[in-house]
Amino acid sequence: MDGSSYVVKPLYTPAAPSERQHVKAYALWNNKGGVGKSFLCFVAACQYAETFPEADVYVIDLCPQANVSETLLGGYQPTSPPIREITAKTPRATIAGYLEARLNSPFQMIDSIEPFITHPKDYNPKIPDNLYLSCGDNLLELLSEAIRQTSQLTIPFNAWRQVIEWVRDLCESLSARSGDRDAVIFIDCNPSFAIYTQQALVAADNLVVPFTADDSSRRAIENVMALLYGVSTGEDITQYARINFSQRAISEGVATPKLHSFVSNRVTTYRKTASKAFQAVRNSIETTLNGIHKKHRTYFVSSKPPGESFVEVPDYHSACIVSAVTGTPVHSLKAGPHMVNGERIQINLDPLKIYKKALSDFVERL
Repeated sequence: MDGSSYVVKPLYTPAAPSERQHVKAYALWNNKGGVGKSFLCFVAACQYAETFPEADVYVIDLCPQANVSETLLGGYQPTSPPIREITAKTPRATIAGYLEARLNSPFQMIDSIEPFITHPKDYNPKIPDNLYLSCGDNLLELLSEAIRQTSQLTIPFNAWRQVIEWVRDLCESLSARSGDRDAVIFIDCNPSFAIYTQQALVAADNLVVPFTADDSSRRAIENVMALLYGVSTGEDITQYARINFSQRAISEGVATPKLHSFVSNRVTTYRKTASKAFQAVRNSIETTLNGIHKKHRTYFVSSKPPGESFVEVPDYHSACIVSAVTGTPVHSLKAGPHMVNGERIQINLDPLKIYKKALSDFVERL
């Protein structure tokens, strides 16, 4: 295969700050599953859209499980979920459909992103009208090897950079789609560091790291630093931390997101404060991050110690279930009995208020 069939676009040049003030992009990622990132993405996007109706809010679901998409589209329906209809369209009206289109023309942007954007309110009336979705798709996992191979082509010379910025191109197109309206983008990431996760992270300006108070979360945050920034806290992985993605991003001038906030999720509380066990693990994670911050402040949004960027969200399992299963944003969830799949679930007012307040405090930071 020669290079004559390739169209080489100019190297990506970030817009000046004055040109990008109307768009912000947040990725939610941790190198560990089960930390509640997809639900947090759902909560943040819905509440932000409700709070700022003059802005356009976009969710890009770059997780093959498509959990945030299912919730936005009405919850976990027993029959005929909307995702089936969306993935059956031609082209697939999903993020995988967009990436397929880019594979067909790797080195120039597609003419229109409209086929890959869904309006969740058309399926779920509880969602704010100014929220849009690039739907998740299990095809992502199957596409990943083709995307990786395309990024390794020797012609054009900047193939890796162009491919790794496909989702960033999508974000720029979403901003253009909104015109004079502010645009805020939330990107839900898969825990793995697959190439589509790398594309998601490169597209974001800010990184939100949800975690749970266990030592595996601390190790996963260390992996976030090693994989994304090439920063290691342990001698055993130092020799590997500075190669592959992080080194290539530096050498090819690819921007990576800054660490915005750390959300201690599903915190067990006692008398309205985190239990001693949770607090001990949280302190261990904060100590780890403080050590990294002292040496590498440029990777953080704030120059203040990372503890200032910690957010605690208490565990309220009942509210989470009702919200996720019914597709009801937490900010509009009501106390009282709820019927979910034939089961009665009680949501009590006081813990619901505490839960809403914690999530609202997080959204206010964005």
